[in-house]
Amino acid sequence: MRVSNDPKDLIKRVRRGDHAAASRALSLVVDENAAGEPLARDFFKSAGTVQKVGVCGPPGAGKSTLTGRLIGHYRSLKRKVGVLAVDPSSSISGGAFLGDRLRIMEHATDPGVFIRSLASRGMIGGLTHTIFGAIHVLEALGCDKIIVETVGTGQDEVDIASVVDTVLYVTTPAMGDEIQAMKAGAMEVGDVFVVNKADLAGKDKAVGDLKGALALGHGAGQAVKAWESPVVATAALSGEGVAQLAKLVDEHWTHLKKSGEGRKRLKRQHATELQFWVHRHVVKNALGRVTDKDLDDMVTRKTDPATLGRKLLQS
Repeated sequence: MRVSNDPKDLIKRVRRGDHAAASRALSLVVDENAAGEPLARDFFKSAGTVQKVGVCGPPGAGKSTLTGRLIGHYRSLKRKVGVLAVDPSSSISGGAFLGDRLRIMEHATDPGVFIRSLASRGMIGGLTHTIFGAIHVLEALGCDKIIVETVGTGQDEVDIASVVDTVLYVTTPAMGDEIQAMKAGAMEVGDVFVVNKADLAGKDKAVGDLKGALALGHGAGQAVKAWESPVVATAALSGEGVAQLAKLVDEHWTHLKKSGEGRKRLKRQHATELQFWVHRHVVKNALGRVTDKDLDDMVTRKTDPATLGRKLLQS
């Protein structure tokens, strides 16, 4: 059956759990098509109803394989899962690719799993400004869990904390130096730390190093949180430790709802979403009024970026 662009029809079908309609709606919202605006407004009503789990960490940590295992675990419990895989993209085409995320794509034909790849479009960090619109589509679709996997740029762990409810920071025993040099930002925003590829030598040391780094962070003046971030070892290829990880994710969601921290995080997410919207629309509007004469004046030094920028914002 052909999927129309009629907003009322799309909204109705997405909320009934129609994946084809969700795919079409997501494209309209992410591409910032005019037809996507009424969809985005309606789907926002479902914001905050589903736990959003961010998976971040350095390249090579096995994030995709781990995500695939988490999907499989949730599906064994009959939970519907939405997955957004954020990929680097061409500055020319803006297209996203799923690359080596084969473990995730094994679930692509499962009617209880919705997977979409999003282009980061050259933004700072590993996230795209359209991430919120995509999340709201999956919330309206009726997903029980939404997993956001980032590209591993080093800024991801800080950026993603303003988008999701629970942050999983993934590393491996082979990344001992990376653990030692882990940025304070990662230590502060990680809700669950995962030592993946636990079948490799050095697992116990890596787990100990992470626990020590977390304890040291608190001793160095970081605020002691009501939720003390646990460290769990997993071997995503075999599935070892995945059930325990999923249990910790559920426990964190319960903590967020009971402690009031969940509401604080939702407000932070909404503030970030509003910031993204205002930023891109102000920039788009301002740059759309730049003329060749303006650029010529910059070349001849009759004006400068700050002066011209203020003029554009005030006009």
